Amino acid sequence: MQTYCQSNTPHAEEALPEVLMRIVTELHDVAYLIERIEPQLLDSRDGGADVDRMMVFQGIDLAVQKTRGLAEFIDTITASIPDSWLVDVSTAVNLVKLADMKKALGNGVLRHGHSQPLTKASGDFEAF
Repeated sequence: MQTYCQSNTPHAEEALPEVLMRIVTELHDVAYLIERIEPQLLDSRDGGADVDRMMVFQGIDLAVQKTRGLAEFIDTITASIPDSWLVDVSTAVNLVKLADMKKALGNGVLRHGHSQPLTKASGDFEAF
């Protein structure tokens, strides 16, 4: 049985290492975004250090470490993949729901910086 998928992205093969490096960039961005939450949670303390609160902070820290670990793992194995290995990411990109991430993963250009730079004014938000 074949499934046909309507794609907004042209079917073009790209070098696998380039695609993987875009994923690495996104993973580093996720770790950065998670890290930015932690200080805000620490500042909103209601008092003493309860066990549940400490477990939440440990979970946040673990999420950052795991995200960075995945990024480093992919980054390291990417170095040994020949540029001649090609993949078509159009179907996979169309499954991504966030527009910025879809653009970053699908356009063939490495993004420099973060999806939410520190220069944004406090209180700025993007409705979704």
